[in-house]
Amino acid sequence: MTKEIEIQGCIEIPPDVSSDEVIDKFIAFIEANGWYFGGGFRTVVDGEYIDDEKDERI
Repeated sequence: MTKEIEIQGCIEIPPDVSSDEVIDKFIAFIEANGWYFGGGFRTVVDGEYIDDEKDERI
């Protein structure tokens, strides 16, 4: 039997920290505990989603 927790929220980070750094640390935390993560991440700047591949607002 497995149990899942859905996380909905935002993490506020300094401008000099990249989304990749945060994601890497988050995944490292999950894996260090023997857990699994399924889902995605989106970057938000000034209340608008950013297309990380194109570095533009969507």
